[in-house]
Amino acid sequence: MKVVIMAGGQGTRFWPWSVKDRPKQFLSLMSEETMLQQTYNRFRKWLKKEKIYVVTTEEYVPIVKEQLPSMSINQIIVEPVPRDTAPCIALTALHFLKDHDNEVFAAVPADHYIHDDHILQEIFKMAEKVAENEPAIVTLGIKPTRPETGYGYIRAEKFDGGNNQVLSVKAFIEKPTKDKAEKLLEAENIYWNSGIFIWKPSTISYFMDKFQPEIWEKLKKFTENQAYQYSLVPKISVDYAILEKAETIYTIPVDLQWDDVGNWTAWERLTKEVNEENLVQGDVHLLSSNNCVIKSEDRKAIIIGVENLIIASTDKGLLVCHKSQEQKIKDLLKNTLKENEN
Repeated sequence: MKVVIMAGGQGTRFWPWSVKDRPKQFLSLMSEETMLQQTYNRFRKWLKKEKIYVVTTEEYVPIVKEQLPSMSINQIIVEPVPRDTAPCIALTALHFLKDHDNEVFAAVPADHYIHDDHILQEIFKMAEKVAENEPAIVTLGIKPTRPETGYGYIRAEKFDGGNNQVLSVKAFIEKPTKDKAEKLLEAENIYWNSGIFIWKPSTISYFMDKFQPEIWEKLKKFTENQAYQYSLVPKISVDYAILEKAETIYTIPVDLQWDDVGNWTAWERLTKEVNEENLVQGDVHLLSSNNCVIKSEDRKAIIIGVENLIIASTDKGLLVCHKSQEQKIKDLLKNTLKENEN
């Protein structure tokens, strides 16, 4: 089995700490190691280094080489430009298939926090056995612990010939409202979608040819000298491109301390001490303020009389955002970039 770490995202929801030049997967959020290094070392506990790959965009290859110096350049799969997870994973499958390599691999994000990673080896081996059967797709479903509105969910059920450890996926549920998330938390066989997928390259080929034939044909003709051609491939997530359409998809429920460290409140959740009123980093002075996340890298900050805010200042910019509006950071940045292009 191989592991392919997806490290091409731009981490805009963590702006201005995470920026295009050095997004969150290359930052030290939870420890002295960066998120990429933590992910790599998590799998090195039981996989040979030759079995671990990174897929990233061309602009981040130097950072990957800097942070993972022991990784061979042949184990870095390069996207010329970011086109979302479906083209990224399809390109990875083609990378293996051109060498007649059809070994099962797990596509894993570079920015997840997994505390109980000692149990992963057994889980991944179980997933590998299922994924050996084409065209099977295996996901890891995380047991929900709160009514989270920033994650997608999986609805699963037992199936004939299966067991309690492997369930059949019946539906993917988009990021819900707070009310719907609370109802999902009470339902049976509901899990967070971890964004970790285990499958064979030939399985990806089968589903891309079935559901996304135009994209698949373009990717099969792609070479490293045709970066422009790759930029014409539509941006589409693997969820929309394959997962929501496939029938032979399974999930293995996992009960562990897991978090998609995708935004400021996730960082707060994992970093803040239980009795702290605020999470503060930098030269910050507070008075009569509560339940705030404040990070100041570039200046002294004085914060008085506020609640439930995210305040972040770096040399790249200033963010002031109510926690309830955090999901809008990405959209606003996207609109700002479009305005700058025009």
